[in-house]
Amino acid sequence: MGEIRIRPMTAEDYDSVHALWMTIRGFGIRSIDDSRQDIERFLRRNPSTSVVAEDEDTGRIVGAILCGHDGRQGCFYHVCVEENYRRRRIGTRMAAFCMEALRREKINRVTLIAFTRNDVGNAFWKQIGWTFRGDCNYYDFPLNRENITRFVGTAEADRK
Repeated sequence: MGEIRIRPMTAEDYDSVHALWMTIRGFGIRSIDDSRQDIERFLRRNPSTSVVAEDEDTGRIVGAILCGHDGRQGCFYHVCVEENYRRRRIGTRMAAFCMEALRREKINRVTLIAFTRNDVGNAFWKQIGWTFRGDCNYYDFPLNRENITRFVGTAEADRK
């Protein structure tokens, strides 16, 4: 494992990032939102805020965060680091990169959603100082029923 370079994500990174997502157990991939077309649209809307971590020896992408904002608050999506590369501060460095990009765009707050069963992710966010919000509920309403979530490497995914 070589030095890890943190850099902005580009549309050209899609295949490598998607391949990484497919290795993350329990990761939820949406059929439309996570397609090449929709990720490229997200990156055009947020050209400087998403990030990848790249192993300089191999050129492989070993971490990624989709990060965007609506002009008021930022949000992290699909935060991941390849299992063999964890505990090397890669996630912390990527989060810092994204938060600084949001600050440059005058965004003062960032949020994320972590599944309750994601023990590794929840422990990570608490460890680096994020605040757990127990005072609000998260709701969603699917506008497109064809945008199905598939969970990678779980019993649920294996049944489908």
